[in-house]
Amino acid sequence: MTNILLCTLGASWAVIPEAYAFLAPERLPLYQNHPEHARLAALRQEFGLQTPDEIWVCTTQGIQVRKSLQSLQSWIECLSQPPSLQIGQAENTDQLASQQECGTIRELIVRACLKAHHYAMGGQVVLSLAGGRKTMSADMQWAGSLFGCQALLHVISDDARLRESILFKPEPVTLARALPEDLAALITPLIAGQTSRSDVLDVRVDEVGPIKIQDFPLSLPDDNQISVFTDEKHTLSKELTKREKASSRVFGNYLLDISRDESHENWRSLYRLPPRNIDQLRNTPLTAAYRDWLTKMPKADLHRHLGGCLSLADQRKVAQSIWEDLSLAEQRRAMERVKPLLRLQTWDWDWPNYINVDNSRSHYTAALLLHADETQLQHNLWHITEPRIALKNTHRHGFAAYERPGELSGSALLGHPAAIAAYAEVIAEQAVAEGLAYVELRGSPQKYGDGLRFLQAFYRALRQAVASLSTETKPIFCFIVIADRRADESSLRQTIDMAVQAKRQMPEFVVGLDMAGDEKQTKPEQIADLFTPAFEHCLPITIHAGEGEAAESIWQAAYHLHADRIGHGLSLNENPDLAKRFRNRGICLELCPSSNVEVVGFRRHSMPETAPYPAYPFFELWKNGMPLTLCTDNPGISRTTLVDEYLVAAQMSDSRLTLWDTLAVVKQGFVHGFLDVTEKESLLKRCDAKIYDILLESKWML
Repeated sequence: MTNILLCTLGASWAVIPEAYAFLAPERLPLYQNHPEHARLAALRQEFGLQTPDEIWVCTTQGIQVRKSLQSLQSWIECLSQPPSLQIGQAENTDQLASQQECGTIRELIVRACLKAHHYAMGGQVVLSLAGGRKTMSADMQWAGSLFGCQALLHVISDDARLRESILFKPEPVTLARALPEDLAALITPLIAGQTSRSDVLDVRVDEVGPIKIQDFPLSLPDDNQISVFTDEKHTLSKELTKREKASSRVFGNYLLDISRDESHENWRSLYRLPPRNIDQLRNTPLTAAYRDWLTKMPKADLHRHLGGCLSLADQRKVAQSIWEDLSLAEQRRAMERVKPLLRLQTWDWDWPNYINVDNSRSHYTAALLLHADETQLQHNLWHITEPRIALKNTHRHGFAAYERPGELSGSALLGHPAAIAAYAEVIAEQAVAEGLAYVELRGSPQKYGDGLRFLQAFYRALRQAVASLSTETKPIFCFIVIADRRADESSLRQTIDMAVQAKRQMPEFVVGLDMAGDEKQTKPEQIADLFTPAFEHCLPITIHAGEGEAAESIWQAAYHLHADRIGHGLSLNENPDLAKRFRNRGICLELCPSSNVEVVGFRRHSMPETAPYPAYPFFELWKNGMPLTLCTDNPGISRTTLVDEYLVAAQMSDSRLTLWDTLAVVKQGFVHGFLDVTEKESLLKRCDAKIYDILLESKWML
């Protein structure tokens, strides 16, 4: 980064040292004895002004200016730590007595201002209004109003007394050291303002694109040398004038152009950003470099299985709570049960059957989690099924191979009352770590004992866990009850009835009904009548469909079970009419990239072994206007986070997913949540404001 002081110069060369000394007191103590020295220091601090590395001078030609430049160059040589000095002269100008002369110096000033901001590379640009004729000062101020600046700097003087002092026509050496108090008091720097870059520079106006440095070149001379500038057409000045006149309509046209290109509406506040920031977001691909930025953004996860969301470390935390609640006799019995497994590095494939017995499953699970070493657990939970690609079709155990890392989580732990509070605490902490503002957990509480009683206990524990978080904003959790396709008709009916009762008793927590399990097992048309109680009580519906199965499965879910959302829906594009219907009705797809790779198999560039698999449909669906959001599915099983899912989706989209699109996908997660509409609107507004603040604070933005 380079800090630049941009000045104009006429007959009085002293205004440049006077301006520079204010900005660089440690290099030039000119005002060291000034009676307002403390106030000047406070002013520098208020505007955050830094020492200039370079002084750029825009001036005319003629005898008087030549003498001023000679004095200025001599002054630079007197300094022990001189800044670089760059001087540009407008050709065929002297007294600025004609329109042409005034136009040429104006063109030099605006090009120098454009060049300075580009050259500074994020450093400060300060504009001095103190030198040259009044028209030059006006031109500099105009340039500042368009290109922005850290400060508009001026120097005022006591003219009557100044004319009687050595400062009227000073020697260069006089302005290279501290002035006595009586002389310093005759001149006072001040700041006339601070300006921001105008939006009219960064939009298309009458078929002319944004202002770019390469279209309006300006050559810089060697250090302490002079270059002559000529431009009879005054192209940049004319373009800037045209843009100012059109400013009332150009931004509206710019937003209209954006809306034509967008397949999904973004957060409202984003359209208030300067066009250069909008374009930056629209043209910057999402990569791992933006992980921290995306983590800070409030996000929603609509497809997160309760049983598959804990990491191994978190499973052990919950196991510890169970273990501490057991009697010594129960602990000894559990250790005896798992001892044969603890002796082996590789367990038989059917090892879960060994601990899933009687009413002590949670005891045995806790013993195994706490007493098996890390290597044993990693090997038998994950490594045994690697490579974890297209497991449903390539592994001899099919979908069970995908589920293997979840054997010691979910119902294996939650069947014990002591696990509930610890489980809730871990989930709340996860949400904060991932930047989740809204989470829809889903699970099968009927597998944890009395489903309704479990939901009541878990809801209480989750509220307490959220309340105890130290964060200012708390994540919102809701729950979706899962009915299993593999269950018999009686069990399905009981689960659906339980979901309806839970919705009645806990309407702010239980928000929907899902059906999961092998899509080949039970067709929606065969069980649609079982869902009637859910339909009668207007319970939102999301259905697992189209994960490795044809679009017919999605059609059945939409038309027989009236799905509001579809879990996965990867084969939707096989039926263009159905896809169009989804767009028209706003039926949202819950895509889970990592688990989709593991279960079905899709091409992922960081995994060469996935090369034979098809491209992931996410980006094609997105650009076609499909309502969709990204979710984690089973983050503990896939060892992922919601931010990771966005990064994986971006990678599998050939880096075509931009930051702008990423934020629009994030918004979809909130828009299609099953949260009550009043609370949802309030949450959307809060998240909108937070996202805007994060963007304004992002140092990498222009």
